[in-house]
Amino acid sequence: MDEARIGEILEPVGPGENGRREERVRDRFWHTLRKAARQVPFVEELVAGYYCALDNDSPPRVRGTLLAALAYFVLPLDLVPDFLLGLGFTDDMAVLAAALNTVRKHITPAHRLAARKALSEADPDR
Repeated sequence: MDEARIGEILEPVGPGENGRREERVRDRFWHTLRKAARQVPFVEELVAGYYCALDNDSPPRVRGTLLAALAYFVLPLDLVPDFLLGLGFTDDMAVLAAALNTVRKHITPAHRLAARKALSEADPDR
């Protein structure tokens, strides 16, 4: 996925759109993650980013960037439809990796701890 397309997806939006994105992400994140977990090489960082995006103490631009990437992740139809076996989440991973790299310093130890806890509760073998 080219950087111009990723830039469009992560472009800042107003509070109304960020609110809609947050609602969409809250509703669909865990369901989508369960479907995509095997294809995501950075699951723990992704979940830490999820908690950072929902943290009201995170700067608005950080929350907006993460919410844009996470909203793209949870949408079933995007540039490469998620149902395409083996390819469906590749574009999502590019967008998520770009967003996480951009805001990495704002993902706190508390976000990472919450991610580890959530993943260990979701996967008893972990």
